[in-house]
Amino acid sequence: MKPKSAVTIGAIVAGLVALYSWRLAALPGALLGNVLVTGLLTGLVYGLMALGLSVIFGVVRVVNFAHGEMMTIAMYAATLLFAALKLDPFLALFPVAVIFFAFGYALQAGLINPFIERPEHSQFMLLVAVAIIMVNVLLMGFGPDARSLQVDYALESFEIGPLVVDKVRVYAAAVAVLLAVALFAFFRITSTGRAIRACADNLLGAKVVGLDVKRYYALTFGIGSALVGAAGVLQVMLVDVTPALGPAYTLLAFVIVIVGGLGSMAGALAGGVLIGVSEALAGVAFTPSAKSMFSFALLILVLLLRPQGLLGKKAA
Repeated sequence: MKPKSAVTIGAIVAGLVALYSWRLAALPGALLGNVLVTGLLTGLVYGLMALGLSVIFGVVRVVNFAHGEMMTIAMYAATLLFAALKLDPFLALFPVAVIFFAFGYALQAGLINPFIERPEHSQFMLLVAVAIIMVNVLLMGFGPDARSLQVDYALESFEIGPLVVDKVRVYAAAVAVLLAVALFAFFRITSTGRAIRACADNLLGAKVVGLDVKRYYALTFGIGSALVGAAGVLQVMLVDVTPALGPAYTLLAFVIVIVGGLGSMAGALAGGVLIGVSEALAGVAFTPSAKSMFSFALLILVLLLRPQGLLGKKAA
């Protein structure tokens, strides 16, 4: 990027940040505190969603352009299980995650693996085609109207001094953190997790010592799919679901992992929290439709100051 262009973009972002700060300073302290907590809790669910994308890219080096569409399918699955069986989303999370793991494993093993060695634009077209098919299947099956899932405790909240926090958001964020911790432990402690990390760190070395790389790639894609499936089940308790959410969530996941650092699991969580808080503050300081503007302003700022992302590593 030319220096003048960088200065211009930086000035625009700085202006947005100044306007942002000025509007936030006018908000009552109690309201600001509630918004910050809400954004933090929502951001942890975002982080779980982005964690799946980051894991897949970090190991397989394939960008899943159908990531948000898969999350939307999980949201619909949770609504169907709730409507048909009255199954609480927190109980539905495990079977949905297992089904998504199997789907992700089969998708990688049967469809994506043959494209691993092909040019990146071939992988891009493949996964964009998968995403378009998913969106249209949802449109045919459910139509364009929004669907919601209302559990009995949806309107209950915790009161901590001046803070009033929705129970659903607290529970969803807690589950997201537990799943993230379990994932970190899996990659650090288990032999399978260490083998997957070896495939990511040194592909040639992994092949030399006899690791079945394609199998570990499929396992990784299955794990990433399970994470996004779990995130979808949690997210449907926070927002209504429509087929159009798929592309929006794919874009949001990309913003989060780029802000946090491509391939960094901790960065995905940190990016999710930052974007969640940014969206919440922009929604109350301006208008809910301004959320994306400030998320992308944050993205530009990070790219200008730290191109590898907050917790990403510089390319060698």
